[in-house]
Amino acid sequence: MQFRALRVINDDTVESGRGFGTHGHRDMEIVSYVLEGALAHKDSMGTGSIIRPGSVQRMSAGTGVQHSEFNPSKDEKVHFLQIWFLPNVTGIQPSYEEKYFGDAEKRGRLRLIASPDGSDGSVTIHADAKMYGALLDGSERVERALAQDSDAYVHVARGNVSVNGTPLNPGDGAMLTGEERLVLDQGQNAEVLVFELA
Repeated sequence: MQFRALRVINDDTVESGRGFGTHGHRDMEIVSYVLEGALAHKDSMGTGSIIRPGSVQRMSAGTGVQHSEFNPSKDEKVHFLQIWFLPNVTGIQPSYEEKYFGDAEKRGRLRLIASPDGSDGSVTIHADAKMYGALLDGSERVERALAQDSDAYVHVARGNVSVNGTPLNPGDGAMLTGEERLVLDQGQNAEVLVFELA
């Protein structure tokens, strides 16, 4: 339910023609990451879009926002992750951002997806966290030094992967505290999200 600024990761599969009706949020940073299918988003800021695999949307709820999510397909499910971060500032104006990160950008490497300063083309979150995406298969390996004042959380969105020597399966997560390095290897069609948390 919470690890540092990472509040929750909702792993949702929605049937065709179904979804989540209009509901409200405030003072929360919400990132949606589609794995399969398409997700239609509408909100009280006047934003409407359909996001597909590779697309990432960030919604800063701030003083309050209403939104809905719906699977517009007639025959395909949508599988997506919705990640909530605790904001490092409250009462801000609600805002929305969407960017695309292709598979080639994540293949065998950590691609910055979300960060406090929007660096490297990432979406900007008002939270003390960075979020990376990676695709790993076969001999591909990712190794990263972890800052002394940060912890890490690894979420396996799909496939199988080893995290610092421990094998993980789809939906598994690992909290890394006091570790100097993160090593991801032995991937089998793995899609992984990594969070650096101050």
